[in-house]
Amino acid sequence: MPPAPTGSGRTIRVMAADGARTWILTGSPENYGATRDHGFTVIGCKERRRNQALLMEPGDRIVLYLTRVMRFAAAVRITGELFEDRTKLWPGKPGKADPYPWRFETEPELVLEEAEWLPAESVKDDLEHIRKWPAEHWKLAFQGQLRTVSNADAALLMERMHAAARVSA
Repeated sequence: MPPAPTGSGRTIRVMAADGARTWILTGSPENYGATRDHGFTVIGCKERRRNQALLMEPGDRIVLYLTRVMRFAAAVRITGELFEDRTKLWPGKPGKADPYPWRFETEPELVLEEAEWLPAESVKDDLEHIRKWPAEHWKLAFQGQLRTVSNADAALLMERMHAAARVSA
């Protein structure tokens, strides 16, 4: 498995014991709705995210983070190889159409009901990924569409998301 790129030009390996990585995909609630409407069976990456998409593999997890509401809503597993498809599935930003052409077949791992969505603020002090930014600017940790997180962050997110699902059950 190739290493994940970092913003500094260095590379790091971020993967679970089984070799899978966890990615956070940032998207709008509207794009999330389109993903949900497709049964969480396909995920697309923006045009300019091709190099990152090339690093993603079957078995990798993608945690879906929603802009504006600043919450984690679901986790899916990649089940197929990268493919290109420019059929419009996601609404994207008005005036900034992006076909999200770099796609993967996926399956849902954990899908929270809207009332259960995990507020990012509730985990901001516990995630290693967020500590890279000054505390008052923690929201910058979720700028851009795609990033990997450490195994510890992945475990924490999944634990808290499972807890949120149990609380409302």
